[in-house]
Amino acid sequence: MPRRLPEKTKNIQRKPRRFGSSRRFNPGRPLFHTAPVKENQELEVVIDDIGSRGDGIARIQGYLIFVPNSKIGERVKVRILSVGGKFAVAERIAKKEG
Repeated sequence: MPRRLPEKTKNIQRKPRRFGSSRRFNPGRPLFHTAPVKENQELEVVIDDIGSRGDGIARIQGYLIFVPNSKIGERVKVRILSVGGKFAVAERIAKKEG
């Protein structure tokens, strides 16, 4: 047997349900974000975090760069191997002393 609503809630004006994403099209917002790095670019970065697989994580303008075989606090010179939409993968070239 279906549940009955109390009398005082039967006639309340309800907002229509919105399904899907709450993000609406905004012509001022870019459709995709461009990465601040390019493939084969060489950079000097500071490792500030460790990823779940043990790779070091550096950030440039909020963009993640994964660097294998590195530790937190290291300043390393890297070469970008691949660039994705949300992160890039780099290889370590040299450790910067200092």
